[in-house]
Amino acid sequence: MENKITDKGCSGAPDWVIEIVSPGSKSMDYFTKLFRYRTSGVRGYWIVDPIKQRVTVYFFEKESVEEYSFGTDIPVGIYEEFHIKAE
Repeated sequence: MENKITDKGCSGAPDWVIEIVSPGSKSMDYFTKLFRYRTSGVRGYWIVDPIKQRVTVYFFEKESVEEYSFGTDIPVGIYEEFHIKAE
């Protein structure tokens, strides 16, 4: 992360992206953005679906996908020992 910070700000892809799904954005979040983030260097991508009360976690560096229910601790993966609980 430190190598992305310059005098002009932050350059390059973010390390971690979290999307909140709405009925009109599902296909964009689950397909289009997923592909773009994976190929642009994003390390982790979370899709939060408040209707299904589910968080889908993509950790591209390990090529893994996990699903978590709201109310459980979710490991951030790219930041050791950091967890978030979606409510």
